[in-house]
Amino acid sequence: MKGSKVAERPAHVPRGLARTGPVLFSYGFRPFFLGAALWAIVAMTLWITALAGPIELGGSYGAANWHAHEMLFGFAPAVLAGFLLTAVPNWTGRLPVSGRPLAGLFALWCAGRVALLLPEVLGLPTAAAIDSLFLPALLFICAREVIAGRKWKDLKVLGGLLALSLANACFHVTVIEGEYAQVAMRLGISAYVVLIIIVGGRILPSFTRNWLNRSGRTDFPAPYNRFDTIAILIGIGALFAWTLVPNHPITAVAALGAALFHIARLARWRGWATWPEMLLVVLHVAYGFVPLGFAAIAFSALGVVEERAVMHILTVGAIASMMLAVMTRASRGHTGHPLTASRTTVTSYASIVIAGLLRPFAEMFPEQTATLYAASGAFWILAFALFCAEYGPILVRKRRSIS
Repeated sequence: MKGSKVAERPAHVPRGLARTGPVLFSYGFRPFFLGAALWAIVAMTLWITALAGPIELGGSYGAANWHAHEMLFGFAPAVLAGFLLTAVPNWTGRLPVSGRPLAGLFALWCAGRVALLLPEVLGLPTAAAIDSLFLPALLFICAREVIAGRKWKDLKVLGGLLALSLANACFHVTVIEGEYAQVAMRLGISAYVVLIIIVGGRILPSFTRNWLNRSGRTDFPAPYNRFDTIAILIGIGALFAWTLVPNHPITAVAALGAALFHIARLARWRGWATWPEMLLVVLHVAYGFVPLGFAAIAFSALGVVEERAVMHILTVGAIASMMLAVMTRASRGHTGHPLTASRTTVTSYASIVIAGLLRPFAEMFPEQTATLYAASGAFWILAFALFCAEYGPILVRKRRSIS
């Protein structure tokens, strides 16, 4: 069966685990997880420095726009690419993209980072156009694999990639026109949260059940059923309303309903039962920011919470925490390391969660804004610096032996 699938592929598209060349490009998670972590450190350091005044960041793109873009459409897509280029082959049974094609895709992501960091070199429209190529390229690769593998149920994941591609393009157009890209930011954040509630709803109960089973326990998470479908649909509806009409009463009602459903959904997965293993606990903690974010959307629609606080609950709390959790687990699992969190890994988890809790308070306590910016940024940098220190050598040097 596998041989027939390989034979069906066009000969000019090389795939498979690269056995020669740099280990870094032998599998999708390696370059993109490491690149994302390094860029998370660099981008946040530049942003904090720019806030203090010594440097001007982003040129004509604007420092605030550059920061928002590089978190949503620079750092996060790299983690998403690393996850999808590793997960999609598992879903479809097809060989992963690796070697030169993978290196080329990673180079395209890097080109976007350089172009937007120095937009005056090529001109702002050209820099934006270069950056806009990566997400559609990733979408094409994943769509090709899902369709070729006939895994039609996984097409819904591609909807998130399509939304991100559109949000990124809209972000650039809005900034070039001299306006604030709020709608594009909300669309991008919503796309990531939808991916979390869909993919997270697949991996959290599965990983939890497997761990409990190995521990000889039978208090398993509730299996996927109609409740999960309803929770996902209500969540998508609330995010759709927030994207288009963030201050409307219907947004408040939908978001409050989504918060309640996703609290119940998280409880059904019995995350507390995994407490001894932080590699699992952090997945449940990260997902906990999803209903917290929905609640914040509801209160923001009622005028109680600032929208920027909502955005940071979802971006730093839900998205970045979940991404760091997935990065550590996938890096260990796909390099033959034990699926257990070291002290360094646990410290990185604590750091990103603290960053996610601190950052929204900057809008709530204006007199402490500078301090909270610096503190949350420092914890963010610490989280990803610890990831680089522990997992960098694994991603660059460790090749899993294949019998």
